[in-house]
Amino acid sequence: MTMLDNHVPEPEPDPGPEADSEPAPAARTTASERIAADAAAAQAESQDADSAQRSPIGSVFYWSVAFVIAFVLWAAISPESLGNIMTTAMTAVSSGFGWIYLVVPFAAIVMLVWFAASRFGRLRLGSADSRPEYSTFAWLAMILAAVMGIGLVSYGVAEPMSHFMVPPHGLAEPETMDAAVRAMQFSYLDWGFQAWAIFGVFGLAIGYSTHRKGRPALVSTMLRPVLGRFVDGWVGKFIDILTIIATLFGTTTSLGLGASQIGEGLKVVFGVDATLTLQVVVIGVLTLLFTGSALSGVGRGIKYVSQITLTMATVLGLFVFITGPSGFVADLFVRSVGSFAGDFLQLSFMTPSSAADSEWMLGWTYFMMAWWLSWSAFVGIFLAKISKGRTIRQFVAGVLLVPSAVFFLWFTIMGGSAIKLDMGGAKIGEATTANLDTAFFSLLEELPLSLLASIFTVIMVILFFVSSADSNTFVLSSLSSRGSFEPHRPVIATWGILTGACAIVLLLLGGLQALQQAAMLSAVPFTVIVVVLGIALIKELRSDHQIVEEVAREKRVLGL
Repeated sequence: MTMLDNHVPEPEPDPGPEADSEPAPAARTTASERIAADAAAAQAESQDADSAQRSPIGSVFYWSVAFVIAFVLWAAISPESLGNIMTTAMTAVSSGFGWIYLVVPFAAIVMLVWFAASRFGRLRLGSADSRPEYSTFAWLAMILAAVMGIGLVSYGVAEPMSHFMVPPHGLAEPETMDAAVRAMQFSYLDWGFQAWAIFGVFGLAIGYSTHRKGRPALVSTMLRPVLGRFVDGWVGKFIDILTIIATLFGTTTSLGLGASQIGEGLKVVFGVDATLTLQVVVIGVLTLLFTGSALSGVGRGIKYVSQITLTMATVLGLFVFITGPSGFVADLFVRSVGSFAGDFLQLSFMTPSSAADSEWMLGWTYFMMAWWLSWSAFVGIFLAKISKGRTIRQFVAGVLLVPSAVFFLWFTIMGGSAIKLDMGGAKIGEATTANLDTAFFSLLEELPLSLLASIFTVIMVILFFVSSADSNTFVLSSLSSRGSFEPHRPVIATWGILTGACAIVLLLLGGLQALQQAAMLSAVPFTVIVVVLGIALIKELRSDHQIVEEVAREKRVLGL
């Protein structure tokens, strides 16, 4: 019998039977009060959710749209002034606050591991009897496709190859086996546990808040345990607007990368020059595709596109492994994973010691961590949406461990194959140094069936971007619709169009550098929100009535 079963609802219960043991009434009172408080809070949040259903578009939507339109107009009318401001701000951020991009992701890893290993791991994202809505394969496919898409091609060869040519922090001699291992280590750092821990904390917080507490899928409502009633006023609205802006700029960076990769692929396949005009056209076409997919809903378009793209990535990975230097890749994987595990703490907290190191960190580790932070709301809310019914332990394993392992494999297969072929005389390193966008296709040109593989890759990039961008458009629409998981179609269409417009103006403003700067700058204030979100989640879990009951039960057994 649970503590809830023992609770007597009358205002003045008979003290006689309860006088046998003093600890039991205290435990019952604590659990009962907590349950009552949870019920009251859930009722209040439910009223908010009902209000959201009646009037889903509020001031957050209008202010966010106004900001984005103003930004687009500024970039179109006076690109030089906007570019100067962004460059100045970036210099200040990287020199004074770069260390934050190392500490926060590592703290997220520690937090998730603690949640999974503790009694919290048994809690479900939903009621105690809720079960997952998607199969494990479909769930993992959507998790991976939401993030891995464009990055797999944009950086799968480019990052390891860049680090191989110029080892980070001068830790190895260039173009040596030691440099190859170091290249894998830093690629794992940028795309592994840190990135997924950021997404995991955000997704867990939102999933717990929405599925277990019945609140709207808003960042502001999850911060209630820390900010109290402030989340109901302008503070809460400001937080939600900031979340939308950070999410938008994180996605525009990915859209710009995707356009560059598709442009290079079209150049390889059809001999068409990858001009800026072509990239703008590609962005326009992609915008139509992912907006249409988002309008079809998570249960249909997003789910099926995710499964297709994951299957295509698996086929391409096996193709490169089998036709490439598979023995070298297998050896490099074992050595790199082992050295990464041994040097994990050192790598996680390695700060620049010179101007050259600072410049390298700004272009790689700082940027990657900021990019993940700017994506955390998009990925986190999407993870919350598809993870209802999972236990916290299942959630952590599926979000932190599985994707990290997949990324380690992918970067080793693609990057390791490119490194070995470059050692044998291929000019992949030179191509990467000249233009990062050409790195992946330079690898494919060294393998059999290169033209067919390039066509396959272009199609995969298109579908990968659609699978991630439609998820992002859905999240933007949900955030600006008071947390509704059923946003109106005009709202979805609006955010799809604005995402494409932002990507185009940033591409015209300064190419990839401008896209990266926008993502990093939007991540700075959002980092504070992620930290507060983690604190709020800890407070929520510690006060969960199921946990309170378990603690009370253990105290009774121990006679405390």
